[in-house]
Amino acid sequence: MALLTRIREPRDLDRLSPEELVQLAAEIRTFLVDAVSKTGGHLGPNLGVVELTIALHRVFESPRDKVLWDTGHQSYVHKLLTGRQDFSRLRTKGGLSGYPARAESEHDIIENSHASTVLGWADGLAKANQVLKKDDHVVAVIGDGALTGGMAWEALNNIAAAKDRPLVIVVNDNERSYAPTIGGLADHLATLRTTDGYERFLARGKDLLGRTPVVGKPLYGTLHGAKKGLKDFIAPQGMFEDLGLKYVGPIDGHDIEALESALARAKRFGGPVIVHCLTEKGRGYQPALADEADRFHAVGKIHPDTGLPIAGSGLDWTSVFGEEMVKLGAEREDLVAITAAMLQPVGLEKFAKAYPDRVYDVGIAEQHGAVSAAGLATGGVHPVFAVYATFLNRAFDQVLMDVALHKCGVTFVLDRAGVTGTDGPSHNGMWDMSILQVVPGLRMAAPRDAAQVRAQLREAVAVDDAPTVVRFSKGAVGPEVKAVGRIGGMDVLRDPGEAAAERPDVLLVSVGALAPMCLEIADLLDKQGISTTVVDPRWVKPVDEALAPLAERHRVVVTVEDNVRVGGVGAAVAQALRDAGVDVPLRDFGIPPRFLDHATRPEVMAEIGLTAPDIARQVTGLVARLDGRYAGADEEVEPARD
Repeated sequence: MALLTRIREPRDLDRLSPEELVQLAAEIRTFLVDAVSKTGGHLGPNLGVVELTIALHRVFESPRDKVLWDTGHQSYVHKLLTGRQDFSRLRTKGGLSGYPARAESEHDIIENSHASTVLGWADGLAKANQVLKKDDHVVAVIGDGALTGGMAWEALNNIAAAKDRPLVIVVNDNERSYAPTIGGLADHLATLRTTDGYERFLARGKDLLGRTPVVGKPLYGTLHGAKKGLKDFIAPQGMFEDLGLKYVGPIDGHDIEALESALARAKRFGGPVIVHCLTEKGRGYQPALADEADRFHAVGKIHPDTGLPIAGSGLDWTSVFGEEMVKLGAEREDLVAITAAMLQPVGLEKFAKAYPDRVYDVGIAEQHGAVSAAGLATGGVHPVFAVYATFLNRAFDQVLMDVALHKCGVTFVLDRAGVTGTDGPSHNGMWDMSILQVVPGLRMAAPRDAAQVRAQLREAVAVDDAPTVVRFSKGAVGPEVKAVGRIGGMDVLRDPGEAAAERPDVLLVSVGALAPMCLEIADLLDKQGISTTVVDPRWVKPVDEALAPLAERHRVVVTVEDNVRVGGVGAAVAQALRDAGVDVPLRDFGIPPRFLDHATRPEVMAEIGLTAPDIARQVTGLVARLDGRYAGADEEVEPARD
C-alpha cells in the first residue's frame, strides 16, 4: 500500500503519474477486499468505481466542489481518498459509516442512503450557486439502477430547464442496481454501450476528410453541422439531448485518462452535462465477478481468497417468507409478486424461478410499484409487494390514496423492519407501524417467529378488499415461541396463573420479533413478585377488540415494540383503551423519535433502553409506585424514557 498510505486528501493525487495512478487503483482494490472481508459491507459497488473516484477527485476540488453520491454504497473509495483509511470498525459503533457521513468529513454532503435522490440535491445546490454567484462545481454520481427511480426523472426535467446552470451528472453504468438493471431506460443505456460513439466516429471522419483535397474541410463542416441527426444514427443518446442535456460518452469507466478528459470537458461546459461511464461491478475480484446474483453488492464477513462466508447465520426471516411464497404460488395462480430492484434481497428469487411470468421488477420505483399493485388487484390478481420497511415510506401516498382508498387487496411485505443497525439511520425500518396507523382499512401483522411469518402471510393474502401488511425483522429467526392460549385474535404467550391472585399486575403486549425479550421481561418481573400476562396481538392494526377488556383486568398495561414510539402500536393501544373507557395506566416502550447511528442491533437496542433488564427495571418501579400510592384511574404514569 505504498501509494495509498500517502493519500491523505484529494490533492495528493495531483502528484501521481499515470503509471502510479494505475498502481494506486490496484492497491485500493486489494485494500477493499482485505478490509471489507473482515467487517462485511458493500464490496462489489466500490470495486467498480475505483478509477472513476480517482478521476473525480483529480478533476474537481472537493470540498469546494460538491461531489454527491446517490445512495452512497459506492463511497468507500471516496472515503479512502479523503483521509479515512481505518476500516477496522467499518459499520460498527465508533467506526466509519458504510455511507457518506457529515460527521466524518467535510467532503461528505449527502447522508441519505435512499436511491434516486442525488439529482434533486444537485439541482438545489446548483441553484444556490447561481443565486449566490458562486463558481463552485456540483457533481452528482448516480447509477443506472437509480435512474429507474421517478425522482431522478423529476430532477432531470428541472435540471434540463436551465441551459446555463452548470451541473455535471456522472452516470455510473454497470448494468446493475442490486441485480441487473431492467426496463426501458436500461435498454436505452444498453444501446449506448454497444454502439460506437459519435465522437469517435467524427474524430475518424475529421482525420480522413482533413487529408482529402478541396472538398474535405467543407464536407466535414457539413457533417458537423448535421451532428444531431448523425448522433441519433451513430449513437442514439438523443433521449438525453432532447431533454437539453449535453451528453458525453460512453466512457470506459476504468480508463483514468479517458475519464479525466471527459470530466474536464464537462467541467468547462457552462450548463448541465451527462457523462456516461461504463464500469464493472466487482471489478478485479473474481468471486464477485462470478456472483451473477448481485456481484457481491453487500457481503457479510467472508474469506478474502474465496469470497465464501465465514459462518452461516441460520434460517433468516427473508428466506422463510421466500419459501412460503413459492408454496402459495403453487396453490394460487392469481398470486403475483412485485419487487423494486431487489429480487434477491427481499427473498423473491425462488418465486421468480418457479413462476417467472408472475413477478414484476419495477426498478427503484416504490411509488410506481404500489400504484401498479393497485392496478393488478383491480384486474383480478393478488399482488405481494416485498420491500424494505424503510423504503415503503417513499410510497405512502400511493398506499393511502391508490391502494387503501380503492379497497384493493394488496399485500405489502416489509423486510428489515425495526432496528437493523449497521447500515445506519436511513435503513432502520422504525417508522412503518406509525406511518401506516393512519391508513383507513389497512391491516398490519407483526409475526414473532418463522411459523407466524408463514401463517400470517397466508392470512394476509386471503384478504381481497383491503391492503394488508406483514412486517418482520432482519437476520436470523429466533426459536419458535408457542402460544399457551388465545384471547380474541391474540396469542397468549404467558399466563400468570394462580400467582396472579384476583388481578394480575401487568399486561405485557409483545409486538413481533420482540416476543422472546418480552418473555424474559416477564421472568424478571416474576422474580420481583410481579405477576404478568404476555400477549402477542399478531395483527397490530386494528387493535384487537379483546384487548380492552383484558387490559381492564390488569393493574397496568405495558407495550413493547421495535418501532418509533410516536404514533406506534403503544399509541394505538392507548387510544383503543381510551375509546373503550378503560382507565388503566399504560407505559409504552419503543424506539425514540431520533435518527440512530450505525452499530449492531444489540448495541442500538441497549443504547435506547430497549432491553429486558432496562424495561423490567422501569416496570418494577412503576408497579411499586402503584402499590404505594395508587389512587384509581386518574393516577399519572411518568412518560417512557427517550
